[in-house]
Amino acid sequence: MDSNFVIYNTLNRNKEIFTPVHEGYVGLYVCGPTVYGDPHLGHARPAITFDLLFRYLTFLKYKVRYVRNITDVGHLVNDADEGEDKIARKAKLDDLEPMEIVQYYLNRYHKFMDMLNVLPPSIEPHASGHIIEQIELIKLILKHGYAYEINGSVYFDVEKYNKEHIYGKLSGRVLDDMLENTRSLDGQSDKRKFCDFALWKKASPEHIMRWPSPWGEGFPGWHLECSAMSTKYLGSPFDIHGGGMDLMFPHHECEIAQNVAADGHEAVRYWMHNNMVTINGQKMGKSLGNFITLEEMFTGNHAMLEQAYSPMTIRFFILQAHYRSTLDFSNEALQAAEKGLQRLLKAGETLNKLKPSDKSTVSVADIEKACYDALNDDLNSPIAISVLFEAVRVINCVNESKESLTDVDLERLKVLYNTVVYDILGLQQEAATAGDNELTGSLIDFVLQLRQNAKVNKDFATSDNIRDALTKMGITVKDTKGGFEWEIN
Repeated sequence: MDSNFVIYNTLNRNKEIFTPVHEGYVGLYVCGPTVYGDPHLGHARPAITFDLLFRYLTFLKYKVRYVRNITDVGHLVNDADEGEDKIARKAKLDDLEPMEIVQYYLNRYHKFMDMLNVLPPSIEPHASGHIIEQIELIKLILKHGYAYEINGSVYFDVEKYNKEHIYGKLSGRVLDDMLENTRSLDGQSDKRKFCDFALWKKASPEHIMRWPSPWGEGFPGWHLECSAMSTKYLGSPFDIHGGGMDLMFPHHECEIAQNVAADGHEAVRYWMHNNMVTINGQKMGKSLGNFITLEEMFTGNHAMLEQAYSPMTIRFFILQAHYRSTLDFSNEALQAAEKGLQRLLKAGETLNKLKPSDKSTVSVADIEKACYDALNDDLNSPIAISVLFEAVRVINCVNESKESLTDVDLERLKVLYNTVVYDILGLQQEAATAGDNELTGSLIDFVLQLRQNAKVNKDFATSDNIRDALTKMGITVKDTKGGFEWEIN
């Protein structure tokens, strides 16, 4: 399958033409959530980024197996090898079973992803459901001499691995620098070096989530699950591994080391990382306490929010920035996204009402090429959206008889608009507000018809008063040959 699709490969720091391992098929793995709390705006970004990738690969006629994991064990509170399991800790606080916590927040996650029109993955494996696979992976790493067991825990020997391979190649970190800038462990851990990471952790007596293993009762390390589950469902090597930039080190770096240590080669061809959502220049995250949940975004129930924002506004807000650039939260940016989305969707409605002409004064082919060129260039959604707004201008001009399109070009524009806006970008009319919008539109049409009647009766004072009142409400009225048009600003 020929394509001009180019991906920025984090591993090589270059854009590369995408060529799958198996022609016509794509294996895509993305790190999913650790389900111990409600998803926030920062979680929405990777979900929407890789939903866009999934949709675009499907549009390119690839058969995509999309695997997105659920972390329900092994992710400790300090993201390292010490402390409580995040889910187990939440379970203790709420006096619930850990799997009750997992199920509750997983249901919530799915609900909010549906609202954002994020397509479900092909497979959604849980870490706790793949303990056997993780144990077998540890056995292989031990067999090849890249790990050591001590006091019922198993650790990856980073220093030994680095002598034969490169630890830090993804993130650009140098092991010697890391070792030099770190204090001695001083007997505080079983690890030989601070940079060694847990493959298996011995469970303390109070630890709720535990499984039997050749090394005693315990639980797998956080990094292990993705190495085990990605290769189980996608094979090795597979095509694309995605996730947030914050996972590049240590999580994805450790994945690479685990796969090489076990199989003798890297498992991933292309690494893709989305950048962070920031608030006042600082990463949004639960650990920093500066996050806004998706439910708060949708209801407006947060001190930093000036209003509620719909799921499609959030989706459009995220797509307006390239996935590798930072995205700074502000009410102004969200409100601008809201207005832009309304313009885009309204133009789609207008497009379906346009009448063809004998000739075209606009090149739809150029618009089409510019749009797909942008998407082929590492999913450049902001450029694609800017091209779509050029299409909006054309639609409005044709509607006002300032431009014209032939029947063929009009159909071509409809196909492009519907494909990119709805199928690839995943935007849609808000179901919750569709009825309200219809009622609002009917009322405005009724009021403007009264204005039109006043004009026919030469009651210009009433006509002007109606127009001025609508303008104050944020409704722009345009008089046309056929009557009138209006738009909510």
